[in-house]
Amino acid sequence: MMPSTPVSRAPILPGRLRRIDGQSFAFLPHRFLREGFLASLAPDELRLYVFLVLAADRSGLSFYHYDRICSTLEMTLDDYIAARNALIAKDLLAFDGARFQVLSLPASPRWTSTTELRTDQQLQERDPATVRQTILASFADADDFCTK
Repeated sequence: MMPSTPVSRAPILPGRLRRIDGQSFAFLPHRFLREGFLASLAPDELRLYVFLVLAADRSGLSFYHYDRICSTLEMTLDDYIAARNALIAKDLLAFDGARFQVLSLPASPRWTSTTELRTDQQLQERDPATVRQTILASFADADDFCTK
């Protein structure tokens, strides 16, 4: 085993220290990483959350419209809606239809639970492969109907 050497706390590039200098400033509390909030977010949820943190004012408010968010993040509307709703459900975000508010972190992260799909109806409603198969079958049925 190698002996451990203390790690220097001095900056690597002292001439490049970050400064607030009266500009707007975004932050994520250390708890976000240490207590599992980062790990609890799906990739699109994390992208949207960080975007809204960067866009927010000192109260956590931002006013970006969904089309600008989707364009900036190169995210589909469906993915945006799913990520937004998940962040609301995880108590990280409030939304009133026009404004977002990034909230203070709750006591602990909320993990998205997945439930097993057991019935045909659950598969038809929530399994992407089954939904695709149903859609393709309906197009094939429509083609058969139109050619008769």
